Amino acid sequence: MNFKHLHYFWVAAKAGGVVKAGEQLHTTPQTLSAQIKLLEDRLGRHLFRKAGRKLELTDDGRVALRYADEIFALGGELEAALRERRGTRHQVLEFRVGVEDAVAKSVAYRLLEPALSLAEPVKLICTEGQFPDLMAQLALHRMDLVISDEPLTSRFSVKAFNHKLGSSAMTFFAAPALAAKLQGPFPQCLDGAPMLVPGGSSTVRPQFEAWVAHHRLHPRVVGEFDDGALMKAFGRHGDGVFLSPSVVEDETANQYAVQIIGRSDEMVEDFYAISVERRITHPGVAAITQVARDALFSAKK
Repeated sequence: MNFKHLHYFWVAAKAGGVVKAGEQLHTTPQTLSAQIKLLEDRLGRHLFRKAGRKLELTDDGRVALRYADEIFALGGELEAALRERRGTRHQVLEFRVGVEDAVAKSVAYRLLEPALSLAEPVKLICTEGQFPDLMAQLALHRMDLVISDEPLTSRFSVKAFNHKLGSSAMTFFAAPALAAKLQGPFPQCLDGAPMLVPGGSSTVRPQFEAWVAHHRLHPRVVGEFDDGALMKAFGRHGDGVFLSPSVVEDETANQYAVQIIGRSDEMVEDFYAISVERRITHPGVAAITQVARDALFSAKK
């Protein structure tokens, strides 16, 4: 069997078609289709069938995908094991991490910084992106770890494991000039106030909407942001009240020169490290999970 053909099939199955797979592999859909056809001829089975304009796996395709998952997972473990052996010879250990857009940059820094404090030299390669894109890269073993505020679920055909790092309540912030205009105690002071909120893909957004409804508040939403850093930049200039994890509230207040308006433990943001390892062996992942659980999230604010 030509494992290059198998790899093309695997990527296409994960991506949901040859067009997206071609973008990931930097090749044309025509080339991918031809290579997958050679694999089908070799196996004597059809692995995909057309469903409208899309491709879906046949029963044989699903069987092939399960085996491909195991084959490439073993390849990733082999690569990780050899990287660790290189580290024992004082060579630089590459640590490839994906950070979901919704994760606050200050939280991401606090989580990742321990990896640079290892005894062995480490080169941190950090990528930011949307959750589905990061999962695709993890499935291809182009990343060692993904940090996210949501766990990996069965809706993604990725063989990986969730390692919960901790949870944080939420703190509300406002620029001093805006804070001076808010009237009444928290949270009533938010009624009618301009508000900057996380985008619809954020796990905090539905909690926020339920929270304001429960407290019968009607803030005036002036902006929605998938990028938390951009939301805070607008908040710094007084365009609206915004919320951020309480575990880094001191850093947020100092960095953006804003004031704390109030806190709520009715809204909680969870943080996960997602890796292809069920049992954590990568030294970078081990450092992150240990510091997160023992220090960053050990004391709730």
